[in-house]
Amino acid sequence: MNETPHPLPTPTDNQPHMIVSALEAGTLYTRKLRAIPSLAFYFKHSASNWHFLLDLGLRKDFESYPPAVKGVYEQRGKPLEVPQDVAESCRKGGVDPAVVENVILTHVHWDHIGDHTPFTKATFTLGEGGKALLDDGYPGSPTSATLSDSAPSARTVFLAQEDFTTSIGPFPHALDYFGDGSVYIIHTPDHVAGHITVLARTSSDGAWMYFGGDVADDPRLVTDPSTTDIAGCLDPSDIARVRELVKMPRVEFVLSHDCEWARENSDAFLPGRIVPKV
Repeated sequence: MNETPHPLPTPTDNQPHMIVSALEAGTLYTRKLRAIPSLAFYFKHSASNWHFLLDLGLRKDFESYPPAVKGVYEQRGKPLEVPQDVAESCRKGGVDPAVVENVILTHVHWDHIGDHTPFTKATFTLGEGGKALLDDGYPGSPTSATLSDSAPSARTVFLAQEDFTTSIGPFPHALDYFGDGSVYIIHTPDHVAGHITVLARTSSDGAWMYFGGDVADDPRLVTDPSTTDIAGCLDPSDIARVRELVKMPRVEFVLSHDCEWARENSDAFLPGRIVPKV
């Protein structure tokens, strides 16, 4: 990426921002049987108290996954570990799933969709590319690893590329979600069709956090520009933009399967919160 990114927008007076907590959403195992978390996040808008979630992690009901997913894990001989799913993590942290207004799914891979049924009020927001994956999902397509019921069809909105009309920092395609600069949905489709990520203000005075989904498998792919292994990203342009972003002042980031972040930020899990970078 050769273009010079614009700085992130400065806060306005009484700038709305997001109060964010991590949510426990289970543990899965890589091909090398390394245990990694599947993180989800709870957001509350500082001005309106609007509640939304980013991703739903793993399902407790392993048998409800498509055979293509179950077969992989049966071969590995290591079950998923889901002591509590996202709905239980919300309740434990004092948030009733029924009051959550929106759920944003970074993408429809099986380890991010969780169980949507407790979130009876929520509208689900996905990238447009996710629709074709759901339409061609299991059980209609018996060999698909995508579950067609990953989101409630009557309450799901798919963001088309033309919805990403704002540029922010190094990202040319973003959506100002509330229209007040508090949180942006970023078009980052390199991992899989419809993959989206989130950039949120975490304070009224200029702190930010980037929630990168599966834009990379390992945070070192972001922090070390000399890294040549780009597993988890089909096109290095997304990694290049994220690398530019995290060099900016008061910007932090977390990936969906970030073991070290989860271990080092135990106080950030609901009812705790992510502390804004000073």
